[in-house]
Amino acid sequence: MEDSIFTKIIKGEIPCHKVYEDEKTFAILDIHPSQPGHVVVFPKIQVNFVWDLDPETYQALMTAVQKVGVRLREVFPDKARIGAMVEGLGIANHAHVNVLPFNTSEELRFIPDSSTEPDHAALAALAEKLRF
Repeated sequence: MEDSIFTKIIKGEIPCHKVYEDEKTFAILDIHPSQPGHVVVFPKIQVNFVWDLDPETYQALMTAVQKVGVRLREVFPDKARIGAMVEGLGIANHAHVNVLPFNTSEELRFIPDSSTEPDHAALAALAEKLRF
């Protein structure tokens, strides 16, 4: 299987705005966020579907998702909810979970314009604030 963009990020071949890493998982800010604080959490092993993860890695992924969610709630206290979505549409061949703060269902489902240039300075500042 060809390396996914996430595998390339883990290997350091592509830069990212990392907010969390442990032995089995990695979490970065989405460069085209649905909402400010949109974090993508993924396992360090590349599998196509989250349901294909071995139980230990699946548990590590969900534990990392929970940690990110708690951190987002601390940093974004003005948001009513922190959502987590396992949808597997944007990045092929690498299971991942999107975690983001939101107030309305429209914010949760917002699809950003991915053709625009990311504001890397703002993303770096937010990553620094979220990092734990």
